[in-house]
Formats: sequence, C-alpha cells, structure tokens
Amino acid sequence: MRSLRLRLFTFLIVLTALAALAVGVATYVSVRAEADELFDYHLRQMALSLRDQGRISEGERDALANPEFDYVVQIWSIDGVALYSSASPPPIEPPLPPRTVLGFSDLQWRGTTWRVFGAATAARIVQVAQPLAVRRQLATAAAARSVLPIVAAAPLVGLAMWWLVGFSLAPLQRVVAAARTRDSGSLDPLPAEGLPAELQPLVAAFNGVLARLDTAFSGQRAFVADAAHELRTPLTALKLQLSLLRDAADGVERDAALARLRAGIDRSAHLVEQLLALARAEPALPALAALDLVAVARQALADAAALVASRHASVELQAPASLPMHGDPQALRSLLRNLIDNAIQHGGATPRVTVGIAADNDHALLRVDDNGAGVPPAEHERVFDRFHRRAGSAGNGSGLGLAIVRAIARQHGGEVGLSAAPAGGLRAEVRLPIATASRGEAPRHA
Repeated sequence: MRSLRLRLFTFLIVLTALAALAVGVATYVSVRAEADELFDYHLRQMALSLRDQGRISEGERDALANPEFDYVVQIWSIDGVALYSSASPPPIEPPLPPRTVLGFSDLQWRGTTWRVFGAATAARIVQVAQPLAVRRQLATAAAARSVLPIVAAAPLVGLAMWWLVGFSLAPLQRVVAAARTRDSGSLDPLPAEGLPAELQPLVAAFNGVLARLDTAFSGQRAFVADAAHELRTPLTALKLQLSLLRDAADGVERDAALARLRAGIDRSAHLVEQLLALARAEPALPALAALDLVAVARQALADAAALVASRHASVELQAPASLPMHGDPQALRSLLRNLIDNAIQHGGATPRVTVGIAADNDHALLRVDDNGAGVPPAEHERVFDRFHRRAGSAGNGSGLGLAIVRAIARQHGGEVGLSAAPAGGLRAEVRLPIATASRGEAPRHA
C-alpha cells in the first residue's frame, strides 16, 4: 500500500469498525437484558393484579381472549378448580398444564418455551405466561433500534476520517509541492514553518543536505574558476617559450630555450597532477581498507627520492615497525608525499626533513618537520587555501599541496595543523582515527 493517506485511513477505519462492533454488541446484549427485565416486570405486575381481583368480568374476559394478546392467563381456586383460562374456557384442555411454580420459571410445553410467573393468595392461584420466542423477538427489535444510530453514523465517520487524514497530511503535501517546483539549480531550503513535529526533523535533514550540496557546488565552481585562472598563466608561458624556441638560433640559445620549455611543461604537468589529486580528495571515500601507515609512509618516501636527490635533502623516518589502521592507501600516500614535497621545497639550503609516526590512543599522529623559515602563526590557516603562495616563498609550487592534505585528512575523519618545529622550521601534524573514518563529510575550506 503506497499511499500514506490510504494506509492511515484503512488503519483508522478498521480500528473504528472494531470499536463500533464492540459497542454495538455490548449495547445489543445490554438492551436485550433490560428488555427481559422489563417483560418480567410486566409479567409479575399482571399476575399480582389478577391475584387480588375478586372476579373476572365478561369485558375483562374478552380483553384477555384477544388473539393479539401475547400472554396466557390461568386462574385456579385454592383446591385446584380451574376458574379461568385466557386461551379457552374450561373444561377444554388449557394451553399450559394445570399447575404452576410460584415466582418466575421457564416451562417447556409441547415444543414451545414459556416464561411463567405464578402468584397465590388464600383463595386463588394465578399463572401468567408468555412465549419466550415473542419476548426474544421484541427484545431483539429493541436492541436493533438502539444499534441503528451507530450503523447509520458509520459512513459519516468514515468520510470525516478521510478528510481529517488528508487535512493532517496537508503540510507534507505542501513540502512535496515545494520540492517539485524546484529546478536543478535551486538549492534553497524547503519551507519549514507550520510543519508538525513529526515532519520537522525530515525537512531539517533535507535542508541540511541542500545546504551541503550548495556548499559543495560553490566550492566546485570556485575550484574550476581558480583552476582555469592558474592554468592560464603556465599555458601562456608555454606558448611564449615555444615562440622563443622557434626564433632561437642554433646552439646554446636553442638549448636554453628548450630547457625553459621543458621546465614549463614540467610545472604545468605538476599543476595538473595536483589539481587531479585535489579533485579526487574532495569527494567522500568510496571504501576503507586495512593498511599499515608505516608501509604507506615508506612508499611516499620512495616516491620523493628523485626530489630528495635533486635538492640534496636528507629525510629521516621515525616510526614503529608498523601501525595498522583503516583508510585509503593511495589517498594517504598522496597526503604524505605532499607534506614531504612541501617540507623539501621550503626547507633550508640543505633541507632536512623528519617524518614521525606514532599512535596516540585511538588515533595515529603524522608529523613532518623541516628546517626552513617556517610560517608565521597568523598565516597558519591561510596557507591551506587553494592556490595560496606566500610572498617571497621559495620553490615553484602550485599552492595546492596543503589544500590536498587537509581534504584527505578530513576524508578520514582527521585534522591537520601547523606549528613551529622543535628544531626550527615548520611542523605539519595530521591526526587520524585508527579504527574508522567518517564518511561523506564535505571538506571545509577556510
């Protein structure tokens, strides 16, 4: 059953029908019992009134002999002589046996059940009887008349329930209508005013999703705009260097132009790689795997071997034999590689980089120290912005390394921070949960 309105209406109408049935049965039984008591009362009053009467006149005889009269009256003298029978005069056989039980009793006589009341005085005995079937018929009719209003009101109650269910679900229909009118580019929150308490959490959660999507789309639009701006400069430089190479004379001048062109291509390729890495880092992790963080760090150090050799740098790894955790091995390898590259690029004349890995309760700590000039505390948050380069900083980086590091750390439910290294320079510290990582959290950029 797909319609919530129809489902609620069905449940309510079934519940109401059961309640009405229970009330109807109780009313029916109660009215029949009350009718029996009333008929017994009439039976007793008639017998008592005839008991105290001196004699029965001819008019009374005719009234008691009326075929529409449901009662049978029999009167005997104290010595057993039949004085009167409403069904037939003596000596014809009466419809009931010539004996009675004082008070109320049920009598089975010739296939008919009778309700009998007998009363006696010093001079006579009176018996008044009524067929039990007649009593049941009259009692049933009275009970049915009492239940009839309930049956008549049932359709009206059903219509009222259908309207009330629809009226109660009207706020949900308004929310659905508001959602249907949105186009693909509208991420404004749905109206939450006047909603019942049961709907408010749903609409609030949906509005939260819309807000996160709006933030994510805004970030993607900003990313595309920044990427287009950053790619324009190296591409323009490549075109210029290509023109210089074409116009250069043979020999040393052509070799120099060719070297500049090759360096420009390398920088552009590195920028594209960083952009792709950042784009991969921003969505939520598709899956988490068991890994050894120390082994991932050794792979990242192997990837940086060429840069270490070209800058005559020294890199030291301080880590336990292994540190198991859950995460994305490729993403964490990219995180470490960017931290190591950043430390080498901004280290001193002879960069010295220390990579430390340790466990802190249920978290893994990753520290990368360099011996460079460091970053002022006021700029610690600013350097995580995409394409941000400090004025006067060394190296030809794209300004995306730390942005990638923060995005990957937040993918894994962790955080990254900067501080001064104990031996001078800058320390980048990443704190990651060991057991699990938070899923679906959109990266937040300062």
